[in-house]
Amino acid sequence: MPTWLVKKTQDVLVPAICNLCNATLRCAVFPVSQKQAIVFPRLKKSTLDPDHPTSYRQISNLSFTFKVVERIVASRFVRHAEDNHLFPTRQSSYRGGHSTETAMLCVYNDRVRAVDNKHVTALMLLDLSSAFDTVNHCTLLTVLHRRFGIRESAMDWFSSYLRDRTQTFCANGGMSGPIPVTCSVPQGSVLGPVLFISYTDDATLIFDSHRVNHHRYADDKQVYVSVPVNSVSLARQILERCISDISS
Repeated sequence: MPTWLVKKTQDVLVPAICNLCNATLRCAVFPVSQKQAIVFPRLKKSTLDPDHPTSYRQISNLSFTFKVVERIVASRFVRHAEDNHLFPTRQSSYRGGHSTETAMLCVYNDRVRAVDNKHVTALMLLDLSSAFDTVNHCTLLTVLHRRFGIRESAMDWFSSYLRDRTQTFCANGGMSGPIPVTCSVPQGSVLGPVLFISYTDDATLIFDSHRVNHHRYADDKQVYVSVPVNSVSLARQILERCISDISS
């Protein structure tokens, strides 16, 4: 495409997108027309059974324009949470300055220090299946209000974002009819992952109540306790009680 045409297109599109973003945020409404996701199931691993629905990851194709809106909201929400220290310290996903590397180093450091103290470490690895699909909208809005202090027009916007969503599945050349989405956050969206780590924030309270070490990366949780060699059975009991509460 000629350079002059690219520039002309940008001159038209950028102001239009900016105006659209400002309008939806000012009115605290996410348009219904932009809540219609086209879902292309993708096999999670080549070794999984392709005939079983749980073997697939549901990736939502969403409007590019409103992904820009999501990015603005996500950046503001994360900045609000970080400035007010609302995210758990040991959550390394979807945050600036955090990554899989920080998660690994934290767990590794704790284990090495335990070895230095002549302790052994019992470690449990937890992974929530179809994690994004488990998000209850009413519970999420309650968490945003009580835990993160989201109020007034901001709360209205999040409520509008979650309400009246639909999915259309595409597979083997066919398409389903629009299916109402009564729970979950869209996988493939910009805002969904941030909402998920907010939704599961209170798992930290359970870990702390059992006085176990932990680190989280999205839906993956590492839970561990270090004890003297002669207290291995105690470590097992602590972890079993903790996992039981997490499951509940």
